[in-house]
Amino acid sequence: MAVAKQFIKSKPVCKVTFALSAEAVNGAKTVAVAGDFNGWDATAQVLKKQKDGSYKTTVELPVGGEYQYRYILDGTTWTNDWAADKYVASGISSDENSVVVL
Repeated sequence: MAVAKQFIKSKPVCKVTFALSAEAVNGAKTVAVAGDFNGWDATAQVLKKQKDGSYKTTVELPVGGEYQYRYILDGTTWTNDWAADKYVASGISSDENSVVVL
């Protein structure tokens, strides 16, 4: 798992690429990312399957913030990013959310 950041010089946004390895997907047929940047909508940002079995998508986010997120496998299993910038308590359960810092 990884999050790649590409800061745009002409405007205050960053292209954030969320990626999940084939190993981390563990046979899931659908992968999405939900976070405070999309209202925690488990269907708003679906990742596209790559030739190597990994999944990825890119989202533009405003610079200067921290964004919580989690991946959703097959619409039911929520999982964190092993390579997140940091983790915070979700406030809903004992789970933590991944955080990307821009």
